[in-house]
Formats: sequence, structure tokens, C-alpha cells
Amino acid sequence: MEQNKRSSKISYFITLVILLVILYFAYQNYQKNNFNDYVRSETKVYTSHFTRDKEVQYNNKTSYKIETPEYNDAMFYKKVQVKKNQPYKVTCMVKTNQVETKEEQSGVGAQISMEGTTERSIAVKGTQDWQKIEMIFNSKNREEVNIGFRLGGYLGEAKGEAWFADFAIEEGIEEKNNNWKFACFIFKTTDVTIEQKQIKLSVTQNDIRDITNTINLFKTACSNMSKGKMTANCDIYEIDTPLSSLSYDTEFGYFVSAEDVEEQIKDTISSHDYDHIFAIVRLRRRKTRK
Repeated sequence: MEQNKRSSKISYFITLVILLVILYFAYQNYQKNNFNDYVRSETKVYTSHFTRDKEVQYNNKTSYKIETPEYNDAMFYKKVQVKKNQPYKVTCMVKTNQVETKEEQSGVGAQISMEGTTERSIAVKGTQDWQKIEMIFNSKNREEVNIGFRLGGYLGEAKGEAWFADFAIEEGIEEKNNNWKFACFIFKTTDVTIEQKQIKLSVTQNDIRDITNTINLFKTACSNMSKGKMTANCDIYEIDTPLSSLSYDTEFGYFVSAEDVEEQIKDTISSHDYDHIFAIVRLRRRKTRK
């Protein structure tokens, strides 16, 4: 009788341990695959891996990870209710590891993106630590949008690893200030490699003077053409760090995208409230007169 009781207790203990182990692994699996209503999407199915990563965290919170060993366009998105004709800002933190694009083009990498549209944030490439990215959009006639966090792009594919965290969406307010703020960044040197050729270009002091005069004319034109209803405040910054990359589009060729200048101007932009940003660079050599 006593032996039966002892055997029963041992069996109960073993069963309890097994249940606890099952619950532990079930909870670990839940944490790894709980996406909080985000929908997983990819162009090449079963190519990318979507997980919650408790090892790579931001603010002590488990991150959302997309791992793509082969080129793909992968994202997870959530349906968000919005008001018509309202501005919104979406922000998140992103960390990348060896993110590469399939082709040399802009707008592909780790980014915030609106599913089914070309609306997006800057695209982060390479291996970079946590940084804040943002996407500003107007809802226009829409009452709901699919906001996604993407490794790839609307017109391209990427591979590597990307972690996303600390998501936030803010509704904007109507701006009644008629004084528009412009940031004008003059890149004094362009030093890029195109088709294995090193190209170095620079602006002269005469160029900078002409650019400054043009900006001042723009300020005057804003006030005159709007009959005083709009004014422009233009801050001019001369950037000594060379422009070291250009983006490429199969239709339009090489051009300057937000990703190309983001590193040089982000500190200035983050500390000011600008409405528009101009990046002024030299992309062609001067023609010499015979």
C-alpha cells in the first residue's frame, strides 16, 4: 500500500515536470512567433524567416526580426485606421547586419513602408547599430493603411538581417504658420565610384556665391508671388564631408537620394524643424572653352 502511494507520487511528479517543460517550450515558441497581429508577407515564399528576437533587444523589449539568406522582398505589416486627409508620422528603431541589395538602386533595404505603395522611409543597408527612421505620409482619401516594416523594397530585393523595435505612429496637426523653413545643404565635394571609375568633383567659391544668390532670390519670390501670404526662411549649410555615394534607377540613371546624404545631414535635421530639405551637389564636370 505504501509502495503504491510512493509510486503514485513519483508518477505525479514526473507528469508535473513534463507539463512544466511543455509549457516552457510552448511559451518560448509563443514569444518567438507572436507578431501582435502583424501579417507576414514575402515575394519569394519560405525564403525569409520572421521571428521575435529576445537576444537583440531595444529598450529591454523583444525585437521583430527578418532574416533573409537569399534576395527577397519581405515585410510584416499591420492594418492601421486613419482619418482622411491627415498627415501622419511613423517611427521605429532599426538595426541591420550585412544587408545587401540585389541591384544598385535606391529605396531598397531595411525600412518602414506602406504596403502596396512606394511610400517609405529611408532604406538602411550594410551593418549598422540601432538608429531611428521615420516615414511621413498623408492619408488623402484613405481610412485605413497597411504599415509595414520591410527588408527589401517596392521595386527591389535585399538579403541580410534586420531588427525592428519601438514602433510609433503620430497624427499630425494643421500647420497655420505661413513661414516655411528650408534647409539647403551644399556638398562641396563629390567623390564617388561609378562603373569602377573614381569621379571627383567640387564646387568653387563662385559656385557657392551663385547658389546663395539663387536661394535669396527664391526667398524674395516666395513673398512676392504669394503677396506676402508665404515667406521662406532658408538656412544654408556647407558640407565638407564628401558625397560618397549615388543611387541608381534604370529609367533615370544616377541621382542623389535621401540615403546618399542622410549620414551627413541627420544631426542637423534632428535638431531643427524644417519643412523642406535641398541637397545641392555637383554631378558634372565643367565644360572648358576652347
